[in-house]
Amino acid sequence: MRTERNLTRLDRVFTRLDREPERPAHIDVPKMSRHRLVLFSATLAFYLAIVWAVVITSWLVRLDWQVMFFRPYQQWPEIHAFLDYYVVLGQRGPTAVMVAAWLGWRSWRQHTLRPLLMLGTSLLLLNITVGAAKLGMGRLGPHYATTIGSNEMGLGGDIFPSGHTANAVVTWGILAYLASTPRARRWLSALSAVTSLGVGLTTVYLGTHWLSDVVLGWAAGLLILLALPWTEPLVARAETALFDLRDRWRTHRPVPVTATPGSLAPTAPVLLKPRAPAQDEAPAARETEAPAARETVAPPRPPRAPAHLAPGPHSTRSERTPVTPAGSRRPPHSDRLPRGTAASAARPVTGG
Repeated sequence: MRTERNLTRLDRVFTRLDREPERPAHIDVPKMSRHRLVLFSATLAFYLAIVWAVVITSWLVRLDWQVMFFRPYQQWPEIHAFLDYYVVLGQRGPTAVMVAAWLGWRSWRQHTLRPLLMLGTSLLLLNITVGAAKLGMGRLGPHYATTIGSNEMGLGGDIFPSGHTANAVVTWGILAYLASTPRARRWLSALSAVTSLGVGLTTVYLGTHWLSDVVLGWAAGLLILLALPWTEPLVARAETALFDLRDRWRTHRPVPVTATPGSLAPTAPVLLKPRAPAQDEAPAARETEAPAARETVAPPRPPRAPAHLAPGPHSTRSERTPVTPAGSRRPPHSDRLPRGTAASAARPVTGG
């Protein structure tokens, strides 16, 4: 009896990915609708209100000092080690690498560059807006505060708004922005909100940010996510330009040609020299060659020098008398001469 294996949640995720081998046609690109425009305007007003409340040293600044004197890291020291690691979810480098790896996988599976381009656009806007606000307001952090009750503005700091908080909102919120279904967008929005909220409160716990820094960081990150639909046409043109550049590069790239019997290109003729005649060829064959051919033949190899043998009569190995320690077994012959001499040729031949 055949039974089907129960698929785990991870198996279902990879099965869903395998069903998307090419760019899906139902990508829901967010637009700057009226609802989003209202949210953007309200968030911008909230952003400006927080800045103004800190500039005039209002009740928000007094709350910042009260939280700082409370010293949460001393009230709950048992969670200090965990929050030291949790705050990494708001650092620019590690979070960008993790999110870029996932969006790069989606780009490769769906044959589109939009996820990576939107991530790059959001991080660029984050660096420009939050960086400019930090340097422009120059607020010092709790560890470097100089006067109790002051707003610590314009003293050369770079703490307002919180970069960790804004980065957490943008980096994890871009996953919700690029979600392909409304349900996934809702779940990822809630997850990114909880993560960024935890990162912001962790910086307050560790004493690296004022509470107002975190509130302004949330507003700054949300403004970037709400403004992303305005960059969609530019991202679409950039994606088209990159794909066109890739196609032109593939067209102009030299293709290696494999050598086949019918595709060999004609080459220049090779001048062949006639072979030198062998030494054992008949003289008549050499005399019949053309004079021009004989002129081009290389001179024959010079004869090898004769080998120098030790002095004394030498004979072939078959003619040597075997010698043993007891002497020769063959009786001596006074008339025995070496083979090849004139005397051996003149020896009379006797018939048997």
